[in-house]
Parts: sequence; C-alpha cells; structure tokens
Amino acid sequence: MNKFSFILKSGTINFSLAVLVLFFCTTTWASPLSLRQQTQQQITGTVSDASGPLPAVTVTVKGKTIGTLTDQNGYFSITAAVGDTLIFSFMGYKTVEVTVNNQNTIKVQLQEDATALKEVTVNAGYYSVKEKERTGSIAKITSKDIENQPVSNVLAAMQGRMAGVDIIQDGGTAGGGFQVKIRGLNSLRADGNAPLYIIDGVPFSSETIGYNNTTTGMASSTSPLNSINPNDVESIEVLKDADATAIYGSRGANGVVLITTKKGKAGKTKFSINSTTGVGRVTKFIDLMNTEQYLAMRKKAFANDGITTYPANAFDVNGTWDENRYTNWQKELLGGTAEINNIQASVSGGSALTQYLFSGTRRTESTVIPGDFNYSRTAFHTNINHSSDNGKFKIAFSGGYTLQDNKQPSADLTRVARNLAPNAPALYDANGNLNWENNTFQNPLAALNTYSTVDTKDLLANVVLSYAILPNLVAKANLGYTDTHNFEQRVIPHTIANPSSNFTSAVSSLWNNTTERQSHLFEPQLQWKKDFASSSLDILVGATTQYQQTSRLFANGQGFASNTLITNMASANTKNVLGSDITVYKYQAFFGRVNYNYKERYIINATGRRDGSSRFGPGKQFATFGAVGAAWLFSKESFLKESSVLSFGKLRMSYGTSGNDQIGDYQFLNTYGTNGLNYQGIVGLEPIRLYNPDFGWESSTKLEAALETGFWQDRVFLTLAWYTNRSSNQLVGIPLPGTTGYSSINANLDATVANKGVEVTLRTVNWNGSDFKWSTNITLSAARNTLVSFPGLAGSTFANRYVVGQPTSIVKVYEYQGVNPQTGLYEVADLNGDGLITAAGDKQKVMDLTPEYFGAIQNQVQYKNWQLDFLFQFVKQQTNGYTPSAPNGYFFNQSSALTNVWQQAGDNATYQMPTSGQNSAAVTAFNRYMDSDALIVDGSYIRLKNIAISYDVPLQSKGIQCKIMFQGQNVLTFTPYKGGDPEFRFTGYLPPLRVLTAGVQLNF
Repeated sequence: MNKFSFILKSGTINFSLAVLVLFFCTTTWASPLSLRQQTQQQITGTVSDASGPLPAVTVTVKGKTIGTLTDQNGYFSITAAVGDTLIFSFMGYKTVEVTVNNQNTIKVQLQEDATALKEVTVNAGYYSVKEKERTGSIAKITSKDIENQPVSNVLAAMQGRMAGVDIIQDGGTAGGGFQVKIRGLNSLRADGNAPLYIIDGVPFSSETIGYNNTTTGMASSTSPLNSINPNDVESIEVLKDADATAIYGSRGANGVVLITTKKGKAGKTKFSINSTTGVGRVTKFIDLMNTEQYLAMRKKAFANDGITTYPANAFDVNGTWDENRYTNWQKELLGGTAEINNIQASVSGGSALTQYLFSGTRRTESTVIPGDFNYSRTAFHTNINHSSDNGKFKIAFSGGYTLQDNKQPSADLTRVARNLAPNAPALYDANGNLNWENNTFQNPLAALNTYSTVDTKDLLANVVLSYAILPNLVAKANLGYTDTHNFEQRVIPHTIANPSSNFTSAVSSLWNNTTERQSHLFEPQLQWKKDFASSSLDILVGATTQYQQTSRLFANGQGFASNTLITNMASANTKNVLGSDITVYKYQAFFGRVNYNYKERYIINATGRRDGSSRFGPGKQFATFGAVGAAWLFSKESFLKESSVLSFGKLRMSYGTSGNDQIGDYQFLNTYGTNGLNYQGIVGLEPIRLYNPDFGWESSTKLEAALETGFWQDRVFLTLAWYTNRSSNQLVGIPLPGTTGYSSINANLDATVANKGVEVTLRTVNWNGSDFKWSTNITLSAARNTLVSFPGLAGSTFANRYVVGQPTSIVKVYEYQGVNPQTGLYEVADLNGDGLITAAGDKQKVMDLTPEYFGAIQNQVQYKNWQLDFLFQFVKQQTNGYTPSAPNGYFFNQSSALTNVWQQAGDNATYQMPTSGQNSAAVTAFNRYMDSDALIVDGSYIRLKNIAISYDVPLQSKGIQCKIMFQGQNVLTFTPYKGGDPEFRFTGYLPPLRVLTAGVQLNF
C-alpha cells in the first residue's frame, strides 16, 4: 500500500509540473502573437424574440473563449474584432451567427425551434457536446421532468424515462433503496453491477452505508442518493456505451449517472417558493380469505388429518376466538395514510460576470403503518459562478449539505398482515391497552415498539477553476470533497413481549452503527480546441486522484435499567463490539480524448484512460481502457440536403472497453478480525480472508450501432440502437472446502457474461400552435442477458445457480404437474427419470425473470395556461407470485383463490388438499410446489407512473408568477398479477406507495 501511495503521489506531482511548464511556455511565446492580433472593438446590442427581450442568452465569439450573457433587458456587451463571428444561442431557440463588420451595435431576434433536439448540449462528464454531434449513447432528463414527480429520490424520477435503464424501488418505506441496471447485469456479484454516480463532477459513493441489524424493517439499506434533493437537480444524463463511459475507465463498466445541480442565471434577482402537501397509500392489497372461507379451510384441514378434537393452541377454531369476527388485517395494519409535505425556497440572479443561486428545502414523510414514524430531510444548496472581464478566468462553486432523520419500525408488518387469521382478536382492549387476549394472541403492534433510527449528514462541495492560456487552450482544475456521517440505531425494548409471558426475563437491547466516509478529488485538465477551414479538432487530457476513507463501528448493548436510557449505549449492562474498521481507497487515473469533426458530417471520437486502484495487489493495480466512436451525419450530404422529409440523419458506432473494481477494500490481502470473545483476558484474532495477489480487474467490452433520424423539421425524431456487452474475468468469491478453514477465496473466474439488446426512442411534436402544444415521448428496451461461458461449472458450487447459455438472473425450479386427482397432492416432474424427486436431479427447469421488454409512453399537453404531463410505464415479465408462508390449512390466512381445493378422489382441483401439518406427504408436496414453476407467473403491467397537472394563474402584477399543481405517482396499474404490486420484488416488505400531492409555486 505504501508503494502504491507513492506512485499515486508522484504521478500527481509529475502531472502538476507538466501543467506548470506548459503554462509557462505558452504564456512566454503568447505575447508576441497577441501583438499581431486584429484590433479589438466593443460590440453592444440586444437580443429578443417575438414577445420581447431575452435575458441569459449566450453570446460567444466563434473559435475563441470570449463570451457573455444578456441581462434582463436582453442587453449585451462583448469585445470582438472585425471579421469575427458572434454566436447567439439559447435553449429552445435556433442558434444565430452574425459576422462583425464595422458596426458597433447589433440587434438579433431569435426564433423558436420546433424541437431544438439537435442543438441541446449534453453533459458527457469531462466534456459537453451537442446532441447532433455526440458519438456515444447518452440519455437525458431535465428539471422539467423531475419537478413533475412527487418523489424524494432522484432515482425514482428516472423510472421509465430512459431507454435501457431499469430502475426498481426496493419498498414503500421512506428512505429505502433502489436497484439500478443500465443495459443489464455485467457482474456475477450482486454488488458489482451498480453504476458510477457523478454529482457536479464529484464521484458520489453508492456503497451501502447501513447495517442489516439496524434497518431490518426495510427491504434494503438506506439509499445514499436520498441526500440529493430532486428539486435541486437541473439535469440527469446516463452514459451507456463504450464511447460515453470509457473515459471513466474502471468505474464506468456499469454505466455512469451524471447529476448536474441547478445554477444561477444572469438577470434580476428572483425569488421562488414551492410548497406541496400530499398523501401516500398502498397501491394494491392481496385478495385473502374472509372468516367463513378461512374457518372452512382450517376445519377441513383437521378433518383431512383425522383430527376430531381441535388442539388447545388452535384458538381460531376451538372456540377461543370469536368465529363471527372479521378483520381485514391488510387495511388495519397497512391501510393508513402517509402524510407528505415539502417546501422549498430559492433566490437566484446575478450579472453577466457573476451568477448565484441559494436554495433550501424541508421534506417530511410519515408512514402507512400505525405509530409515530417519520422521515425528514433538510437540504441546502448553493452555486456561484464568476468570470473575469476578459472571459479568460472562470470559477464555479457548488455545494450542498443535507440532514436526514429517519425513524421507521424495525419490523415490517406486511407479512404479518397477510398471515393473521381474519377472526383474530382486536388490537386494543377496553382500556385502550394492547390486547393479548388472555395470552392467546401475539399482538402485531407490539413489534412496533422496536424501531430503527437513521441520522445522516452529507456534505458535497465542488470547485472548478479554469483559465484560457491561449484562445484555443484552457487549463482547468476540478476539486471535490464529500463527507458523510451516518448513525443508525435499532432499539428493542423488553416491552415488545407479552407482559404475562415471562416478562421479568425479557432483556432490552440496542444495536448501533456509526459510519463515516470522506472523499477528496483532484482533477487537473487541459483542453485545446481549434476550428479549421472545413474541420475542427478538440483534444482533452487530464488526471484524476481520489482518496476515500471509511470508518465503521458496529456495537450491541443489552440489559438497561430503564427503557428511557435504552438509546444510550453507556447504560447497557453488557456491551459487544461486533465490528470496527477503517478502510482506505486510493484511485489514480490519466485520461484523454481526441475529437475530430470534418465538415460537420464526419465525426470520430477516441477516449482512453489508464487506471490505478489500491484494491488490487502489486502488478495488478493498473489497467488501460479505451474506446472509439464515430458518427456520420448523412443528412448533410448533398443528395439529402434539400430533402423536405428527412431533416436529420446520423449513423453512429462505438467500440471499447471498461473495467470494474467494485470488490471492496483489501480483498487481495490476508485479513484478520475478531469475534469479540475473551480468552484469559485477551481478545484474539481470527483469519477472515486468504491472500491472493493475482486477481485483477473485471473487464467489459462494449459494441454499439445506432441510427438517429429526424423527419419534417424534427417533428418526428426516431433513434434505434443495438448493443452487445461482454464482461469477463469475473471477480467472485470462489468457494473452498470447509477443511481449509475458509468459505471462499476472492479470485478472477474465467466466466463471461453477455448483454445484448435494442433500444428505441421516439419523440413526436403532434401539435405546435400558439395556444395548444402536444408532444409525445416513447421509449422501448428489449435486452437479453446470457452466461456465455463458465469452465468447470458442473463441478462447482455454482452449478445449482447458473446454466451456460441462460441468463444470470434465472431460477432453477421443479416442473409443476398439477394436483394428483387421486391423492389430492401437488406433483412435480421426475425430470431425470430415476423414480425419485430430488433437488439435485429434478429441480432443473430454468425460468428467466429478466424483463422481456420495458418502456414508457409520455405525453406533454399545453393549452394556454394549462399543462398536463402523464407517463405510462409498461413491463413484459415473469415474476414470483404471492408465496404463502405455510400450506393451506395452517394457522395462516391464504389467498381467496385457495377455496378451489381438492376434496375427494377424482377431483380436478387447482390446489391441493388442506392440512394442519400432520400430513407429512402434503407438507413435502407443498414445499416442492413452492420451489416449482407454478409460483412463476405473469407479472406484466401497464402503470400510470406519473401524472402532473398545472395552471399558471394570470395575475395583474407582472412581477409575480403563480402556478397551482397536482401530481401523482404510481397512480393506476393494469396487470394480471394477483400477488400485490407487480413492480415490487420483495414480497415480505411494504411495496411502493401511491402518492398524490397538490401544491403552489410562486416566483417573483
């Protein structure tokens, strides 16, 4: 590690010296050249459109770094020479170029562009590029898309809006996580498929900061991306292919998500206040048995098992509980209403040289589960940009600080609500206390006395300095810093137990997790641009040095004198440190990009990166990745230039490699830990991981071809893309025999995973009148994931998990044969024909749970002051059906469909005979049924994912703008799926909620 640290430091020093030398050399010989430049003059003027002056229009001198912005009156002033060309550009308007002659004043009127798609500038990370000139695959959404959604996490705002990007929410609990897959699964490791997140140029770690023992009520740990306030985001770009991601090297194997926050704009000071309030409810409940159906099932189960006298603990049927009582426990325990409130205020403005923005937000969410549980987030965001008078020096600062407080139940009641007998007793007795029904009822509300708290503080800061050394040469430095403090507690008081059931022996306990993570980033860069007579050349070189340190402490305490002291670890009678570590991650890279554009129709883009990571052993720390992308704008050819139908046409291709080092720190070293056991007054060490210096980077090879076409002045814009990715040299834990003392060793597995797919995006401007506008966006993605090769698979422990030629997301199951009409039991196929039913021989049917295709249809409609935006998301997939906790007939409620059960010999029934548990053959048949393809069902759906309606209130005061809004998320779902929410894939946890909000926005 010391040797590597020296390499990193020396590499940075050498690069910094090179930049200084280049700066010295260029400034010394630049002076004589400047004497030969043409005489400069001050050009002033105004920019407007059909309705009046346009503020914040960008005015630049073509081929130079000189630029400015128009003020609130559309006025600008810039220095230029005779013969220079001024470029006037503004989002949504056609770009205008004006040649400077002898005039000192220029007036320009911009015209609206029907779509302006081709002129949109796309953020590609280290550089930006116009949409029409990009050679890579980049999907983008803007603040207009995000603001229309009442979501607390930016990942939720991306759902359904980007081709090739599959996002699944992990639950309806506030603060929960998301699964993000960009063009499939590349790694065999579940934690090796996360994309790289970049926020304002600073890498943001998506590694889990939670601890399973402290957030058991959630389907996954707290999402780190919750610290990003969606209302502060200006745009999100997703880089997908090799051309777009290779410049990020090892960190771009699974795609890159670029999040750009809002910035101030030149003009008069503007104040904005946005306040919304809303409610959230569970989207769909499972249709369960009522009391009559349930008791009939239970009594039939005992009769089938030959039991005539009900057991003493069968409280539901032996007369202990009221057989005429009915409670819909899903509505009782999960049918509450979550209250959601959000308020944001901002101030922005500035001059042509300095712009600023300050904003603050406060969001609170309760839950649908009974109890005092809340999530709150307070966020502050600032951005300041400044440019010198001559435009050579620029500085930009952006920063954000977020505080999150999340208190959620440690026990999710979703499974309990589905299992409870419908005639179970009331939750409270006559005195308002928890009802234990004479020790016959385990009250589910008692579990809510256990809770988890998560207190997270995030700081993210970024400074970008740039200086135009020459008109065509710019030096830039990107400095970033992140600081995360996460403190979690899981509180388990002894009062969760029935007071009458051995109350005195119950022990209170506390679980603590403290995680701190800091990261430093330094990125010097040089960019040289030059326009020639018929071509242009853009060269970028730079380096990255990143240092990240993570410290964690996991502790447990038991036995508190009073529950009022339970959150204080010092008050515990016994304390145990479950884990404590400090890890350091060092990363260094040198990168470069060369872009050549010939006649604005032939473009080639080459990127490369030399990466170094401290996560690999000596000799394996460095690797090189690169890509080449090319584009042909064939609509610029002479034979198509005058076409009245085809307004834009581009064919692009890319090929390259990227890597992956998402394996955690120190994985190649012999590592030791402690289980905390004390032997003769000494706590010893035990080996945890074997030394393996030979494992290195995972590598991914990506190939893409795409066609982009615009018709009728781009009113119809269609993009077709085909891609294939191959990931090899897989980093996995290879299992070892127990005799070695280790469960596995980290190594590179000679296995290859391929992802192939097609993506379609279509945008149409259906109507573009003065009062009425209507546009449609459609995305469609179809992908196939395949395990191409896996030498020695049959003899490995992975044999029961993977099949060569099949997706890596498969499950192996029994082949279901139905209910035997004679025995009344479920049957599965004897696939190997040996006369026995065994998992090794017969649990071999392969079921693919990868979505066959997915996409969305979005419509935006505007009529005068009214605006309507709605998006339908659709998925074609197979998924796990509702999985009951026990065979029908047990002390658990069941789906109402299980009323169609086998009764007697000869019956052709859908479900097997009920059993109380005494029929071992029925229990075995049920377990095989649960592991069969009978539980893999059609989970396809069409969902009104988002709807937003707004009205701009006409006010007499021109200085005030007022907008009234109504928004909905997960509003309506059409699906054949009977197991609850078809989008949600964790059946034992609370599914995502339907959220409806109303609000008002004031700008003045």
